[in-house]
Amino acid sequence: MAMTSITKLKVNYLEQPIGIEGIFNVGWQLRSDERNLRQKSYRLQIGDGGFDAPLYDSGTVESGNSTHVRVPEGLPLEPLRAYAIRVQVTTTGGETTPWHESRFVTALRSGAEWRADFITIETEADQREARSSYLKKALRVEKPVKAAWLLSTALGVYHVYLNGKKVGQDQMAPGWTSYNRHLLYQIHEVTEALRPGENVLTGFVNAGWYKGKMGFLGLYNHYGTRAAFACELHLEYADGTRSVLRTDESWRGAPGPVVFSEIYDGETYDARQELADWADAADTTGGWRPVAAVPFGTAALEAQPGCRVRVQQRLPVREIITTPKGDTVLDFGQNLTGWVEFKVRGKAGDEARLRCFEALDRDGNVYLDNLRSAKQTLRYVCKDEAEAAYHPFFSFQGFRYAKIVAWPGTPRARDFTACVVHSDMPATGSFSCSNPLLNQLQHNILWGMKGNFLDVPTDCPQRDERLGWTGDAQIFARTASYLMDTSTFFAKWLRDLAADQTPEGGVPHVVPDILIGKSEEDRFWKDGDHSAAAWGDAAVIVPWTLYQVYGDTEVIRRQYDSMKGWIEFMRSHANDDIWSYRIQMGDWVALDAEPGSYFGATPIDLTCAAYYAYSTGLFAKMAGAIGQTADAEEYGRLHEQIAASYRRHFFDETGHLKAQTQTAQIITLHFGLCPAEYRQNVVDDLLKLLEKEDGHLVTGFVGTPYFCFALSENGHTREAYNLLLKEDYPSWLYQVKMGATTIWEHWDGIKPDGTMWSADMNSFNHYAYGAVGDWLYRVAAGIDTDENAPGYRHIRIAPHPGGGLTEVDGRLESVYGPVRSHWTAAGETVNLTVEIPPNTTATLLLPGATAVLKADGLAFALAEGDGFAAETGSGVYTVSYRL
Repeated sequence: MAMTSITKLKVNYLEQPIGIEGIFNVGWQLRSDERNLRQKSYRLQIGDGGFDAPLYDSGTVESGNSTHVRVPEGLPLEPLRAYAIRVQVTTTGGETTPWHESRFVTALRSGAEWRADFITIETEADQREARSSYLKKALRVEKPVKAAWLLSTALGVYHVYLNGKKVGQDQMAPGWTSYNRHLLYQIHEVTEALRPGENVLTGFVNAGWYKGKMGFLGLYNHYGTRAAFACELHLEYADGTRSVLRTDESWRGAPGPVVFSEIYDGETYDARQELADWADAADTTGGWRPVAAVPFGTAALEAQPGCRVRVQQRLPVREIITTPKGDTVLDFGQNLTGWVEFKVRGKAGDEARLRCFEALDRDGNVYLDNLRSAKQTLRYVCKDEAEAAYHPFFSFQGFRYAKIVAWPGTPRARDFTACVVHSDMPATGSFSCSNPLLNQLQHNILWGMKGNFLDVPTDCPQRDERLGWTGDAQIFARTASYLMDTSTFFAKWLRDLAADQTPEGGVPHVVPDILIGKSEEDRFWKDGDHSAAAWGDAAVIVPWTLYQVYGDTEVIRRQYDSMKGWIEFMRSHANDDIWSYRIQMGDWVALDAEPGSYFGATPIDLTCAAYYAYSTGLFAKMAGAIGQTADAEEYGRLHEQIAASYRRHFFDETGHLKAQTQTAQIITLHFGLCPAEYRQNVVDDLLKLLEKEDGHLVTGFVGTPYFCFALSENGHTREAYNLLLKEDYPSWLYQVKMGATTIWEHWDGIKPDGTMWSADMNSFNHYAYGAVGDWLYRVAAGIDTDENAPGYRHIRIAPHPGGGLTEVDGRLESVYGPVRSHWTAAGETVNLTVEIPPNTTATLLLPGATAVLKADGLAFALAEGDGFAAETGSGVYTVSYRL
């Protein structure tokens, strides 16, 4: 009998989370070499210090569920306590696994329990001040400490130190949220960092997103006017007593050595202004002053149990370049988001200054125009002749290169490191194949995600924007959720989307929303700063994606009112079920736009109606998934009603779409809006429109993500591969051949002659068009979910060899365990190896197969349509077939 074990016991999708307010999901994975392994029952226990007398014991539960297991509400869990959790499973074959143990740490029950003040040394006169502040307090530990938990947050960006040592690895904390409606706090265990006797707690805070310059108009104070820090240090002593140190007006503050730091413009650190006593109980430098409390509604506070921003990788300098103009430039070889960490030696007053940027121009010189007003400059001023190490504390940059503007002495490559910074999401998916250009495309997709998933899903990380555009997020969400575990990341962002919705249900263009100003003069769009089709639909499509990828119904419940509000917003602005509202983006930056316009040729009312139908249909399905039967029926009818109106308005009497654009055909097909009797017309028209462009796309944000799907779903996988593999402009591989290491905002961000696209909007790290990764994983590799058994409970494996590829290897770490589809092709023979995780089932489809040569114990039968199909359980299988 094969040995079965348990791994990755998670609470709320996180391994050993620190700071949960409740348990809504427990899950684990099974590991076994045995085929067709299924769970028969489980036993789950939660203990306080052990399991002799557990707080919760499920007993033996006859259930196959190994994910989304719920525990009863009302468990007597105390706040700020570490609990042990363990699970044991019995399989249908009668094998019982060893216990597998993990732990979790509770947070405060709610923000209402927060008692610490937000404190600052800033005044209203400092509204545009971008200098850092220290805030400190001494405490004495007079008896042995059993456990110490530090809860901290800020109105701004902060670091926190205990006895001069940074607590945790978090960067850019507490992250960007809708602050006054939703603010995260972080919890760290600091028991080992405390020492007997005197200790000093120090907060280090700066403006950040809270009050710094943000947005197109360069406005300040979006959420408040004074950066502030707050913390609570909870001590549990060995004798059972407790005490809490909180920020209040007894603390002291002083200006810090970061004399300037802004998200867009970078940071200046003047070491001459360091305070020798910043981590001392005594105030020996004379620079300390009283603090003031900043009013804040603590109901907005919520603990952040995971997915915090951290330094994830470090890259060395690939080359030091001297440009034709004589500039010294560091090339890290990879476009990334984060900062440059460096060591410098000089005399007092000497300066090290770097300007971060993305690209060299066609002559090999520094190119800064696409940064717009963002300065992306790091400046360090030496205090003495000792070697110093520095990296930014409160700002991040998007860059591949760094121009050395000033440097004491001769710069050495070994003194510089690029720190890659993004939210902490475990890697889950990979893709490789026999085509090196496609492998580089996959690399670029992944690095585009790394560069833009720094706490919020931003459009770009370098220019004076870096906003959570909802349209970009929704078209990339499925690709992102293959590459990394986005469950916690997107759940947090969706919380802000709901918080920022208008009372009528409208969805902002960006989340967190800073486009709707405090006055008419502050508004970027005077007539339409929210609620655009494809952008607002993130409210529905992203939850649907999380439901499909993770099988998560909790996200449906949590976002239900938000989703419903968005559907109702569209309904309230519809006429004959065709809706529109103020400014619409349409098929943004499509190449069929009029000269000088960013708006593609596909009619706005068509894209609005298509997304209205699509989101309504998804919402109806999600309502049914959580037992909201009445809503499921109502919105199912509404979906059919919208689809019927779509057909009346946008098809002509011959069964062709009136709008003859690539995107119109694509979304009509992919969103299921084409009557069966017209489908061939629309497919033929799409092929003609593709041929008209010599096999190239001219689509924008709306059409591009679904183009390959619209072809392969309708019998034209060969054309989909041809489109994917185009190497000249416009194409995905054109960017690759031009040296891209991330996805570009524009198909020709750098033109064939080396000149640049318009500088006003030309990001070289813009993940949206990387949504084609979804097709690579779900069609080329063939790893997909079953809508009726989401979360890979039932897996659909349907690889599509083609494109001249001789090998494709797709791997995914699902919530149940590893899924793999690896095929090689030689002539018309395909060898396929698949891996299906325990406690799941799969349908293995062989599209285009004419004969199965090796079945490996599987019972293949002719599939509906073409090819062969077999049903299977877990295990590794190798089959061969002829095309």
